Amino acid sequence: MKEVGKIDIHDLHWLMDMLQSIDVGLVVLDAELNIQVWNGFMENHSGQSSAQSIGNNLLDLFPDIPSDWFLRKINSVFMLKSQSFSNWEQRPYLFKFRNYRPITGNTDFMYQDITFIPLISTSGDVTQVGILVYDVTDTAASKLALEHANKQLEILSRTDRLTQLNNRGYWEECFQTEFRRCSRTKHPSSVIMFDIDHFKLVNDTYGHQAGDEVIRIVARTLLDTIRTTDIAGRYGGEEFTLLLPETDEQGSYLVAERLRESIEALTVKHDGQEIRFTISLGVSEFNKETKSHTDWLEQADKALYESKESGRNLTNIYSHGQAS
Repeated sequence: MKEVGKIDIHDLHWLMDMLQSIDVGLVVLDAELNIQVWNGFMENHSGQSSAQSIGNNLLDLFPDIPSDWFLRKINSVFMLKSQSFSNWEQRPYLFKFRNYRPITGNTDFMYQDITFIPLISTSGDVTQVGILVYDVTDTAASKLALEHANKQLEILSRTDRLTQLNNRGYWEECFQTEFRRCSRTKHPSSVIMFDIDHFKLVNDTYGHQAGDEVIRIVARTLLDTIRTTDIAGRYGGEEFTLLLPETDEQGSYLVAERLRESIEALTVKHDGQEIRFTISLGVSEFNKETKSHTDWLEQADKALYESKESGRNLTNIYSHGQAS
């Protein structure tokens, strides 16, 4: 009785007749990796005929195959006399064949599942290895498209539509995570809250579309000001938030002032009109008095309120229960 998963070399003839006519690639290699069998699937997709391929070393004929990985796979089949597998998620392909499937025509190459099969001689030795190549492009492309769509939906669910900043819900999730981290590590971290001064007047004077443009310009300026590790969000209306990990209040104050001065220097042009505006900001560094992430945010909000009360177009730092 033959062992399951192993094919006697004398049974290869009927297998070859079947595999020549179906949409599966078959390659048979000897111990020196010279090609012994090259079926119609391989001819059609590689552009190499059976006559051109048989007798040649596979790695010489296809130098793009990663030799170290391939040799480990093949040697394990020869030594262990058992099958080995590789699916498209582990490695997209073994042979870089072009994709000709109409359904997944936007995919440049053929995704492949690969099976390596030991071919047992009458003496019980593995003298050759068969390689089965399955075209799984449709399955792979569908899964990748679904993953991409889900990723895009996830991005949309956490992104403010007008500004492309993080929306309030997602920003607060990040803020809570940072609060827990600071509570544990005691590392410095700061939050900035700011809003556009007299924004209602902008809307009333120039219209809501102009107001939206002002908000977009503020968001763009904010993104141009911060580091990639900082987390910016639109908190609501004309109010914005900025989380600066590993940054004390003095460092955050410098960021806030740089942003304030950049905004003050802007002129937004909309429908032939020039709009000038400013922002007010409040800064709060995490401290031992901060009992929760909401307390932390309220501290920044109190500093922002002090900036407004002091004449606007200012930055204030929260300190020990009061803005200073």
